[in-house]
Order: sequence, then structure tokens, then C-alpha cells
Amino acid sequence: MAANEPVEKNGACHCGTVRFRVKLTDGFNNVRRCTCSYCRMRGGVVVSANVGDLVFQCGEDALTLYQFNTRVAQHYFCSKCGIYTHHRRRSNPNELSISVACLEGVSPFDFDDIPVIDGVNHPTDRGATPGTGYRIAGHLRFVRGDAASP
Repeated sequence: MAANEPVEKNGACHCGTVRFRVKLTDGFNNVRRCTCSYCRMRGGVVVSANVGDLVFQCGEDALTLYQFNTRVAQHYFCSKCGIYTHHRRRSNPNELSISVACLEGVSPFDFDDIPVIDGVNHPTDRGATPGTGYRIAGHLRFVRGDAASP
């Protein structure tokens, strides 16, 4: 997947109740997963957007908020189908992490190599400046088999 330029994408939850348009200023350059307890269980792949670059077309009122631990990050999911759409980041409250699985024409399986950030040892817990300081815990690789494309 081309990753070097800004892109705008439509997105939605599984049932279509929540629909949005998002501008990804850095394209897909910052695609990642995370090792924190919530992301580890959710298993999602995300990409960054600025807070003002996510515009809801419908269903914003159907979103449910989930917070844990420090209660700084704001994780949103559809109250109808349960799909995680995005969250406001703890490490940089001016940014959102958008689920790539919700973006039209994009799949988490489009990325051959996805960095996995160390969310267990969060940068703000280590005194890092907001928006910096994540360590790479590893990489998630998708190796295509002989089955049809997802």
C-alpha cells in the first residue's frame, strides 16, 4: 500500500451506523499495533489522524466511550455492532488513532509489516514528551498463503 502522501478515506463501523471521513496527513506511514492491555485484546491495526481531521457523516451519537487505567485515552466503538472505530491518544491528545479495518478499501492484511509499539511501557509513564518516545516491541508480519485474498 502506498504510504507517502496524505489521503482521505471514508470509514464506517460493521453495521454502518457510524460513518465518517478522515484525512490521514501522513498517509499510512504510521500504521501500527500496540501491546497495551486493551489493544492487545482488541488486536487492531491503526493509523494516525489529527483530531480535527475526522468528520462524522452519521452515527456519532451511537458511539460509546471506553476508558481505563489513567482514563486519558478515549476509545470509541459502535454501540450497535461493537466495532472499535478510533481513539484519542494518551501519548498525543491532538491525534486520533483510526482503525484501518473501518476504512473503505483498506484491510489490516494490506500491510506486509506492521510495527508493534510498546504500549505496556507507555512513553508518558517514562517521562517522554507527548507524541514521542514509543519503543518498538516487534513487528507483525502478514505472509500470504495460497488461499484467496481476504
